[in-house]
This record gives sequence, structure tokens and C-alpha cells, in this order.
Amino acid sequence: MGIKATTPVTAPRPLQDRLNPEIPAGDDAEIARRVLEDCLAKPGGAELAELLATRPELKTFLLAVASNSSHLRQAAFADPERLRTVLMAPPERQLDDLLLRLTRPQKSEAALMTHLRHVKAEAALLIALADIGNVWDVMTVTRALTAIADASLSAALAFLLLEAHGQGKLSLPDPERPEERSGLIVLAMGKQGAGELNYSSDIDLIILFDPDAVPAVDKDDLTTLFVRMTRRLIRILQDRTADGYVFRTDLRLRPDPGATPVALSVPAALLYYESAGQNWERAAMIKARPVAGDIAAGERFLAALRPYIWRKYLDYAAIRDIHSIKRQIHAHKGHGTIAVLGHNVKLGRGGIREIEFFVQTQQLIAGGRNTDLRGRETLAMLDALVGYGWLDAATCAEMKAAYAFLRRTEHRIQMLADEQTHVLPESEAGLAQVARLMGYADTASFSADLRAHLERVSETYSELFETEEDLSSQHGNMVFTGDDIDPGTFETFERLGYKRAEDAIRTVQSWHFGRYAAMRSARARELLTEITPRLVVAFAETDAADHALMAFDAFLGRLPAGVQLFSLLSSNQSLIELLATIMGNAPRLADVVAKRPHVLDAVIEPQFFTGLPSRTDLERRLDANLEQANGYEDLLDRARIFAQEQKFLTGVRVISGTASARQTGPAFARLADVLLSAVLGAVQREVERQHGRVPGGRVALLAMGKLGSEEMTAASDLDLILLYDHDREATLSDGPRPLAPSQYFARLTQRFVTAVTAPTAEGTLYEVDFRLRPSGNAGPLATRVDAFALYQRSEAWTWEHMALTRARVVTATGDLGTEVEAVINEVLSASRDPARVKRDVADMRARLEQEKGSNDVWNLKHTPGGLIDLEFIAQTLRLLHGASCPAIRRRDTEGILGAAADAGLLTADQKEQLLPAIRLIGDLTQILRVTVAAPFVPSTTPRGVHELMCRVASAPSITHLEAQLRDLQSAVRQCLIDVVGPLERRTEG
Repeated sequence: MGIKATTPVTAPRPLQDRLNPEIPAGDDAEIARRVLEDCLAKPGGAELAELLATRPELKTFLLAVASNSSHLRQAAFADPERLRTVLMAPPERQLDDLLLRLTRPQKSEAALMTHLRHVKAEAALLIALADIGNVWDVMTVTRALTAIADASLSAALAFLLLEAHGQGKLSLPDPERPEERSGLIVLAMGKQGAGELNYSSDIDLIILFDPDAVPAVDKDDLTTLFVRMTRRLIRILQDRTADGYVFRTDLRLRPDPGATPVALSVPAALLYYESAGQNWERAAMIKARPVAGDIAAGERFLAALRPYIWRKYLDYAAIRDIHSIKRQIHAHKGHGTIAVLGHNVKLGRGGIREIEFFVQTQQLIAGGRNTDLRGRETLAMLDALVGYGWLDAATCAEMKAAYAFLRRTEHRIQMLADEQTHVLPESEAGLAQVARLMGYADTASFSADLRAHLERVSETYSELFETEEDLSSQHGNMVFTGDDIDPGTFETFERLGYKRAEDAIRTVQSWHFGRYAAMRSARARELLTEITPRLVVAFAETDAADHALMAFDAFLGRLPAGVQLFSLLSSNQSLIELLATIMGNAPRLADVVAKRPHVLDAVIEPQFFTGLPSRTDLERRLDANLEQANGYEDLLDRARIFAQEQKFLTGVRVISGTASARQTGPAFARLADVLLSAVLGAVQREVERQHGRVPGGRVALLAMGKLGSEEMTAASDLDLILLYDHDREATLSDGPRPLAPSQYFARLTQRFVTAVTAPTAEGTLYEVDFRLRPSGNAGPLATRVDAFALYQRSEAWTWEHMALTRARVVTATGDLGTEVEAVINEVLSASRDPARVKRDVADMRARLEQEKGSNDVWNLKHTPGGLIDLEFIAQTLRLLHGASCPAIRRRDTEGILGAAADAGLLTADQKEQLLPAIRLIGDLTQILRVTVAAPFVPSTTPRGVHELMCRVASAPSITHLEAQLRDLQSAVRQCLIDVVGPLERRTEG
């Protein structure tokens, strides 16, 4: 199967007699002359000097080449004997001799590496001179390069197999032919597979092994054996030594290279291609060729893969996928001229890749029914396409001429410095070197011919797009096939605002390897291919493009299936934009989506766009959900899922503008009320099933803190107290396992806390704090209502009454809720000593500031003049004036401050300072709790969060908002001092 040099029937003439001497000299002519003189002074130089003296045109040719290429200057004049041998032998025969030399066994790895490099150096010089001198046409040159690569691989692999045989790791059937029946397969991909290697080409390989064919003594760990062998193979070929290198080697075209070993078993590879293979991989496999190792095993593998590569019938889904790929390439007729300087002749517009893609797409579509269209070679397949009516003869001739010209140009670019590059020099001097090596006397003529070929290829290539909607013309290339990064796509990503464009492109490429469950099906991958350009643009518009893309990648990694969502996104641009907003502007919500993708299901429901749900709506939806529960634990998990969805939806409504930040506190509180009521009811039923009921037993769940005042945020913990009562004479519950009333309600409370806080696979419902109960952490979790009332009336400290100003019964049985509210109202309506209240409040604020204080203006809660100061002012006013001013008997901070202002309890200046402050700080707190999980730092937070904050604050920029906050916080702190006095620590309680 190897590419072999073809020797003519008639004896070929030596290279020196066939070279074209008409190569213009370059700017380094004097350097070339001096280096040649140094060469002729070396051992063996006299014979070369004699040859050149008799053939002055030969010397002129060599100096011209050397004056235009530093690489060829060094290669030609480093060894006079090697140069003389190259010049005096027929190139075809010399190539055959070099291939024969590569079959000679070597005694050590070091000797092998030296031998391979010497042969490659001689071959490179031979092929370069035959190419520049027009001795060989471009395809003969590529076949010669390929033959050297094939033979080098075979020599290195034979050495490694024999070594493994000698160590007892393998038992080769024929050590004289170590590769045969070894079970180890080296597939050449791309240009090597097609016999079209370029001058400084990498070689793209896939290394496989057939476990059934490997003659191993121990077959339990073949992967380790062949992975190590593969790594040594790569080192032998590409490590740079004093003698240079043989071939740079790339293994990234193997199945899912980010997740698979460098040597893969045949069954694993077949499973991948049959279940997760992409259409671009089908195209790549067209050129796959076994080049070393067990050739027969390689042919069996490709035969098994044939139905995957070549579909029996026209595969319209695959065609749609190919068309999606084509639409993502910025190609259309009538665009501007092609610049020559710096142009990429492989990947740029009108380049070699466009010719190859043009051929391979037609092969994929038609090759399933027509075996004559399954060839590897580009030029041969262009002819075949003409023969079967897929291409007209004139276009074929133009494409073939362009292909030959561009491949020759590519070789000249690489000959300048032996670099794997396809980009023309950006300087006029560098371009002139390439032009001269192509045989042009001036750069203008070369540029004109090159541009003509590029433009003709581009025009022909663009015809593939004429019937397709152009999805990307307004943005540029978005090509994610293969392993190379398309230069146009890189430019597109940078222009869109991706800071790490290469990483972003690699991430998108990885989506199609099928390693995520969401992309296991071909349909899912095809849909994702179609919507990817819109996703990329939408993420870029968030001003946090890289973060948004990475968040979406994490989301995809946890998504159980993708077809439904991708189909929905395909037909709903607004949903794509909403998803991008979440991923880019709200890291906290993006993290929720990434960890629990099912929350996104609720965004699809029509109710999402109707605004925040009422309590009745929430109860109806939750009840319908819990009715389907299969037991107590399932009910709790369903409650957790419902909570996650609704909290997520509330956050999404805020960042998308369908709900205001002001509405979120009550919305989060309504949700908590409904969930706590349902969970407490479920816990009560469980306790009753085990322990029965306490005669006359009643419970009331009392919310304190932000839940009580209905000022909850997305991150709020719940401050709760569970109160109970029962018949005086009751001593035991009436169930199968009776408990005393105090034990019963303590058990009930503990189970309730566990139900709410315990983490499961579906997460946690809420974090709960019961420390505000009368006994604190020292006593039982449940408190009897008369003990609660007695404590609040006679023992509670001022700070506990401050907390009581926000108390609210969430749910209750019997009339206990009414009794509890009456106790609260009675306590808060009692007259108090104003001096003591103010002193206690000032002391408490000073203590809190000492423990948790912050001077960060963005620590909206703890900074001086922040949320705590505002709450303390409101609670102090509630305690001082609750007895005489019924209007102030409210729970929420803004409500109390507003009522106090209306009742004349605040001055006009205080009203103008406090009400805007509580509204702004409250709104900003809600935005930050929805969008970010960590403390807010403007320099590290996505600009989308800044925009949300500025929107609710009506501020032109985050800088202006910060200044506005500082002024407000200073005013709030002064108001607190005016209301309670100096903030001083005191020793008394």
C-alpha cells in the first residue's frame, strides 16, 4: 500500500542533466558564494568543484537556489559528497536507493534516529532540487515525500516491534518481517494518506491495534504497551537532534483526541465512529491509508469502516450537516481582491483547502453509490467528478492548474526555512524569494498569476453556497471541522470579542466528539452544528464571551440529551439570546444551569413570559407536582427541583427585564412560604404515621429575618421558629410509637429541619437557622407558644424585639397562627424606654461592626451606611413608636421608613436620604444575589452585571454608581447616629 517511486522503462538521466538553470539569483548571492566556497574546501569538495567547473550552468543554478533559501543553502552546501551524489544520480533511482536504505535494520534507537535523519536530509535535498529545477512535476514531488514518510514510519515501527519481541512482550509470527500480522496499525491521514505530502509537512497519524490479531503473550494491557510504543515512535521521528528531525507528527485526528489514548483498540475506534463520528471525520477518512505496521489489519479496519464513510443512499441529514458547515464559511461571490502578502495558500480564500473541500463534499454525497468516487488523490478525483457529471471539464482544468500552482508555491514557502507554514511572507523581500524559487524574474508577475488562481478557486468554491442561506457572512468564518484552527474563524472570534479565541474554538470543536451525553446522537450534533454560529455571536454580545462559552460548555457536559433543546434553540432566536444572557451576565445563574440543566426546562413553558407567579399559581403548580411523588423522599426531591426552577426563573426574569428587582423579595418569600407549608405538611404526615397525634396538637411556623419581612434574596437563609401547643392534659401521642408532647414536637421540628436542609442528588431546599428561638442553641428546637409569649413579654433583649419586628406566621394548624400574631402585636405595641432602646441598638450595631464590619462600598450589607444601618433605623423606629403610631406597624424596611416619614417621625432631609437609599441598596442587593455568588468586585465581574446594576440605579456607569453609593451610605450612617446616638460598645446587655 505504500507510495512507491516509479522508475521509467528507459534509463533516466542524472539530475544535473535535467535541471532548469533559469532561477533568478536572490539578495543573498554573496553569502551563497562564500558558503559554497567553504563547502568546496571540505573533504570531498574537490570532486564537486571539478563537476561545477565543467558545468557552469549547474553552479549558477545552485547559487541561485542558495541565495533565495537559507534552508536549502545549508542543506546543499553542508556536505559536498552528498550534493555531488544527488546531482550525478538519476533522481528516480536515488529515491529508490534511499527507500531501500530505510529498510536496513539498526542496532539501537540512537543509531536508528541518526540513520533516519541522514536519509531524510538527503531526500529533502534531492526532492527540493528536482522540484525547483522542474525535473519532477508537483505530484511526483508529493509522492516522493510521501514515500520517504511511509518508509521512515515503517523502519521506526519495525525496530520497536522487534525490541518488544526480544523483551517477550510480543511473539511476532515472522521476526524477519516484524510488521506483518503484528496487529498494530498506522493509518496515515490527510496529505500523507493521499500521497500528497508537502515539503515540510507534519504527518497526521491514527495508531490502532487489533486485540484479536496482536501476537501478545499477555493481552490484558495492550493499551499500555502500544501507548508507550507510540510515544517512542513519535520521539524517534520528531525529536530534534544534531542531525535535525525526520517528521513532525500529529495524532489529533484520532477519535476524540482529548479523551482517548494515543493508541486505540480497533473495537473502540469502530464504536466511536459508528456512534459519535462526525461528517468532517467521514471526509477525513476518505484519505486514510495503512502505511506501516500490519497493513492487512489496517485494510480490514477500513473495510469495516466503509459503511460509515460511504453511505449507501443519499444521506440528507448528513448533507444538511455539510451544508451547515459550508454556511459557516464566509464565502460569497463578488468580494474584494485577495492580498498576496501574508496570504495563507492552504487555508486562506481560494487556497488548497477549498479545492480539497470542494472535492470531498461531492465524494461524501455521491461516493456511497459510486465506488469510482472514493479515491484519495485530489487531482484524480477532480477527473472522476467530470466523468460522472458532477463537474464540467473547463472548471476541472482550472482547479487542477490552480492546485498544482498552489502546491508548488506552498513548497517554496516551506523551503525558505524548513517550517510547516502555508503563509506567504508579509514583506516584499520575502515574497520576492518565493517568486524567484518559482522561476519568476519579478514579484509582480508571480503575484498576478497567484491571485488569478486564488480568485478562480474562490469563485468556483463559492458556487457551492449559491443555494444556501449565508448564516455567517455578516460576522466571518465559523468553521469548527477537523483539528486545524481555520485562520478566518480565529479572526472572527477575536473580532467578536473573545479574549482567548483559540481556547474558545477548541471548545466548540470538542462538542462534536460525542463525549458529552447531549451530543451522542448524530441528530444532536447536526442540530448543534446548525445553531453554533448564532450561539457564538450571542455569547459575544454579553461582553463576557469567553466566560459565557465556558459556562455553556459546562452546561452541555451535564445535559442528559440534546436533541430537544437544540431543536428548540434552532427555531427560537430569543431563547438563544436569553441563554447567552444567563451564561454571560449572571455567573450564579449560569452555575445553576451547569449543575442542574433541568432548570432550563421551565424557561420553555409559556407561563415564563407572563410575569412572576402569585401564591395561588405556585400552590397549584407545586401541588400538581407533588401529587405524582412516589413516597416521602421523592416528594422532598420534587420540592427541591421545584424550588430550584422557580428561584432560577425569578432570577432570569430579573436579568431579562421581565420583572423588576423590587419585585423579587416578595417573589422569593412567596415561593418559600409555599414550599415550607408543603414540606411541613409532609413531615407532619410522616410523624403522624409513626407516632400518631398529640391531642389538641397545633403548630405554627414563624418566619423571622428577610423571609418574615418578605425581603428575601436568591441567597437568603431562613430564620425560623417552630411553635406548638396541645391540650393541657395530653401526656402521649396516640400512634404506634407514642411520644411525650415535648419529644413529639422536637422530633417533628428536627425532621422538618432535615427535610429542608439535607443535601441530596437534587440539592438543598434552603439553609435554615433556628437560633432566634427563645432558648437559642441551648434548648429544644420546638418552643411551646406560652413559653414563647412569656419570654417575649418579660425576658427578651432589645435586639430580640428588633428581630421580632420582622416576624410573620408562614403556616399554622388550627388557630395557633392567630394567637402567635396576637402575641407579636402585643409585644411590639408595648411602651418602651426610648433611651434604653437607643443605647441597646447603638451597642448592637457597634458590636456587629466590630465583628463583621467592612469599608468596601460594595459590601452593601455590612458597610457603614449599608443595609444593616437602614434595617436598624427602621426597627428602632418600630420599637419606639409602635405603641403610639399604628401606621408604622409594618415588617419591611422600606414600608416602615415610608410610614415613619409620613407620620413625621423622620425629618424631610432624612426621608430624602433614607427612602432612596433603601430602594437603591435593596435593588442592587437583589441583582447581585441573582447574578454573582462571590463578593462583588467590579474589575472581575462581567460587564453585563454592571449594566444590570446601572439599569436599576439609572446610573450612566459603574463608576458613577459607586460615587452615588458612597454619598448615600454616608448620609444613612449619619441618620442612624441621629436616631440612636453614637455607636459605642457598652458592657451591659
